[in-house]
Amino acid sequence: MKKINREHKVRNFQQAKWDEPIIFELHNSGERGVLLPHVESEIVDCVGDGLSALPASLIRKSAPKLPEISQNRVLRHYLRLSQEMLGGALNVEIGQGTCTIKYSPKINEEIASSPKMTELHPLQDESTVQGILEITHKLDLCLKEISGMDYFSFQPGSGTQSLFTMASIVRAFHESNGEGDQRDEIITTIFSHPSQAATAAVKGYKIITLYPDKDGFPDLEKLKEVVSDRTAGFVVANPEDTGIYNTRIKEFTKVVHDAGGICYYDQANANGLLGITRAKEAGFDMCFFNLHKTFSTPHACGGPATGALGVVAKLKEFLPGPIVEKQGDQYTLKSDMKHSIGKVRSFQGVPQMIVRAYAWILAIGAEGLKDVAEIAVLNNNYLYHHILKIRGASAPYIKGQRLEQVRYSWEQLTRETGVTTDDISRRMADFAHQYWTSHHPYVVPEPFTLEPTESASKSDLDEYIASLTYIANEAYENPEKVKNAPYNSTIHRVDEQDFFENPEKWAITWRSYLKKSKEIEKIRS
Repeated sequence: MKKINREHKVRNFQQAKWDEPIIFELHNSGERGVLLPHVESEIVDCVGDGLSALPASLIRKSAPKLPEISQNRVLRHYLRLSQEMLGGALNVEIGQGTCTIKYSPKINEEIASSPKMTELHPLQDESTVQGILEITHKLDLCLKEISGMDYFSFQPGSGTQSLFTMASIVRAFHESNGEGDQRDEIITTIFSHPSQAATAAVKGYKIITLYPDKDGFPDLEKLKEVVSDRTAGFVVANPEDTGIYNTRIKEFTKVVHDAGGICYYDQANANGLLGITRAKEAGFDMCFFNLHKTFSTPHACGGPATGALGVVAKLKEFLPGPIVEKQGDQYTLKSDMKHSIGKVRSFQGVPQMIVRAYAWILAIGAEGLKDVAEIAVLNNNYLYHHILKIRGASAPYIKGQRLEQVRYSWEQLTRETGVTTDDISRRMADFAHQYWTSHHPYVVPEPFTLEPTESASKSDLDEYIASLTYIANEAYENPEKVKNAPYNSTIHRVDEQDFFENPEKWAITWRSYLKKSKEIEKIRS
């Protein structure tokens, strides 16, 4: 049989579409998915109804309004929804820059779903959970070696929560030195993640933002101008979301340290750095890794995930407790840190994420970690080289090698055709590809940010490039075709002006939606 070469061809894709109501609309009173057995009279006699031990404030006045629905209808509902999704297990997943969506080995899912994991309870005595404490401690040792930090906490549930934790540690550190009120400024950069500024602002800091120089690097001379005895800290990603790596980063951390500030590092995506460079040698006092990005655990839609937070020795006592320590041949939870900022989430974090990340590191080893970085950079630069050949596409700032991602621009294509990056995003879904623009506001005009990771093969990259090339050519030849997309996918054009920017229409729960729907209907009638 003749082998068909699919390279450089766009995919003939047609996504399943279901007229599927949300699960609350499938409610049918009295319908059940499972019938629970009656509680034995002996248990009732022994413990009563189970409510008497609870404070009155914790006891519901009425049962929760959950949908009543049979098992087979639940199964059909979620299978249909899954067919309407684009995802890494079904599609070529390259277009999520700043959020490394790589392949997660399915064996790790088996380990994480073992009853030995799922039946753990966070309130168990330490003596009964030595296994997970040992794994947590050993993952700590791995990340210490990878980053150069001295201690790690796995309590934060996301990268943003880690950034908030680090901003909290900065404040607690300066307060312990009597400089909490004086040091009220945090310095960051415009192409670092917006959560860096946001979390520091939540802690009450004034935010000073550095813009890039003509080549796209953070401006060192501007940093020297704004640093002062009011500087509490400096937070930055390196590489930033542009994919440009700042080779002078140690000069930046030295300037801040000389002024008495703390330097903390957003390493949410260390995909291009593993085994090559570390936070310690760059002069940072703290860093975090998103296990749900670099270390191949599921992203989990923002949680429950893990932003593993590492600190140097002088900041250990400020960590959120508890942390895992080894004493002799036993593992224990330490919570009595002198200046601890307290918990940032419940219990010790998400153990399933810790197990998955530890399994991934053990499976590939030290050489494999470096291979991950080198292949991720190779894939990204292959993509970079070919996208710059597409009519209407560009990549602002330095020319030449980028690290693990690039923030590109369709500015020329938009100027010449009227087709925007959001139009292209919807059209890419017609070829089974996810595509990301950038954080708002758009500093790079008409941006799109791609990050292929080490998981993508050459044929995957070629297919993605072919799809972008096809759509760019289509924009010049038939722009309305692109503007009216999608045709083969379930996504659609959202009226962002009407809903996204109008708090009166926001509804984050079904109850809130019903309430606001009634209010809107009253206004209309």
